[in-house]
Amino acid sequence: MSEYIHVEVSYARPDKQVIIPVEVEKGATLREAIESSGILEKFPEIDLEKNKVGIFGKLSKLDNPLRAKDRVEIHRPLIADPKAVRKQRAAEGKQMKKGGGEAEQTAKESAKS
Repeated sequence: MSEYIHVEVSYARPDKQVIIPVEVEKGATLREAIESSGILEKFPEIDLEKNKVGIFGKLSKLDNPLRAKDRVEIHRPLIADPKAVRKQRAAEGKQMKKGGGEAEQTAKESAKS
């Protein structure tokens, strides 16, 4: 007789988030939990060869075994490189400090009123 454990499979898009409780055999892998959850049919954009997966936010491989109460997370690809975004924000911040532009002018005009 096989033992079963309870896990959750989660996926989030900007417009919808789901957490699906799943019962799998003890020793089941991330891939097995994802496939048995039915989430691949609900979200056809998920490609397990491209999307990264993890357990409670820590990246894992599809063949890692699960433990009871684990939450399997399917990550979406990043739409922007975080380093590039930080660099761009820093550059924009430096520009504003030097000149201020329209924002500084508007603030000065408001203060005069």
